[in-house]
Amino acid sequence: MQSIPKLDLSDFTQGTEAQKAAFVRELGEAYEQIGFVAIRNHGIPSHVLTNLYDQVKHFFDLPESVKLQYDDSAGGGQRGYTGFGKEHAKNRNAGDLKEFWHFGQYTANATVEVPTYPENKWVEELPEFNNAGEAIYKALEDTGIQMLRAIALHLGLDELYFDQKVRYGNSILRAIHYPPIEGDPKDAIRAGEHEDINLITLLVGASADGLEVLNKNGDWIGVTEVEDHIVVNVGDMLQRLTNDQLKSTTHRVVNPPREQWGTPRYSIPFFLHPRPEVRLDCLPQCIDEHNPKKYEDCSAMEFLMERLREIGLIK
Repeated sequence: MQSIPKLDLSDFTQGTEAQKAAFVRELGEAYEQIGFVAIRNHGIPSHVLTNLYDQVKHFFDLPESVKLQYDDSAGGGQRGYTGFGKEHAKNRNAGDLKEFWHFGQYTANATVEVPTYPENKWVEELPEFNNAGEAIYKALEDTGIQMLRAIALHLGLDELYFDQKVRYGNSILRAIHYPPIEGDPKDAIRAGEHEDINLITLLVGASADGLEVLNKNGDWIGVTEVEDHIVVNVGDMLQRLTNDQLKSTTHRVVNPPREQWGTPRYSIPFFLHPRPEVRLDCLPQCIDEHNPKKYEDCSAMEFLMERLREIGLIK
């Protein structure tokens, strides 16, 4: 596979039974082969995405002294600002060439019992930054649930299997700034090769120059020509849950050609997590004599803490 498949989410949400079944089949095949797809008709208006990117640029243009007022190093970077070079890929020592901001779960209007999460940080200098982040967070949570419904059907589960496991889950919207490269980065790149921790990741406004995916043949494939799409990939939690039936594929963000080092890059992935208490024990239907159980039982929170230590965000 030399490119990631492109699918139309409206086939699943609004199509005929045949269109819905075809979407489930094609999605399942893609996630078993390469772990990535690009989705159009995802229901998020382009002007909403444009507004968020504008606000994100305004935030990262603030003076360093202002951004550091919202630092959350003590909380493992779960909310607010994390400075340049603090995160690194698993098994790499060089810090990634990026700084980022985390929006977390919103529970103020919940009508059911919800977990206790850290409070979101409010940027006093940019009220619209906060509002834009919340709007996209909620929209992507809804889109992610639709994707998980299709995944559930592919796995032979009830269509709504994931709904209550991820509604008010520990999901994160990450706004990333890759600043211009001002000197020889040596072995540091914008984001080292890694797999995502969560169930699925939704990358909005996928102006994804630099994003590369590792295919089964060991070739790096550039994610290109995906304007107006959301790139959605499998994370380690879903791979673990399905006993490796669905692939959490290695990916990275490479540095641009030298003549483009002076150009910044922005990216806004949504990491869809389950609620902390949800079990990630391998599904029975994904275990057989040809594919024995590969993982020890654990909860989503146990797995998350293990991975955050590996990438240097908590000690």
